[in-house]
Amino acid sequence: MLLVDTNVLVDVLQDDPQWADWSTGQLRAQSKVHELAINPIIYAEVSLSFSTLEALDDVVDSLGLSMRDMPRPALFLAAKAFAQYRRRGGSKHQVLPDFFIGAHAAVEGWPLLTRDARRFRTYFPRLQVIAP
Repeated sequence: MLLVDTNVLVDVLQDDPQWADWSTGQLRAQSKVHELAINPIIYAEVSLSFSTLEALDDVVDSLGLSMRDMPRPALFLAAKAFAQYRRRGGSKHQVLPDFFIGAHAAVEGWPLLTRDARRFRTYFPRLQVIAP
């Protein structure tokens, strides 16, 4: 199993001129060795690019993404990582989506495909991050 971060999917869906080729190539390559997954946080973030639930679900299916629920230990870890972020001077007051995404992959022991690796590597140092 491999968790696919929102930014990789948005790159592909919006044909980002800088990142679409990398993201598309990674989705293809990783799908040959891992089942690709998203969680409810990623689903919600990606949904901003769609006007209907049906259109979003069609794309999720066509990309071969499976929806995985977040286990309670991941929710707990996300809060602990966010607390560390705040102690280091982070300015946000609500747990950020990246903390839920990183904690989910970390607790499950899954690699994370993203192009924004810094926060994941900082707060989840044992997490295998696949990034440019």
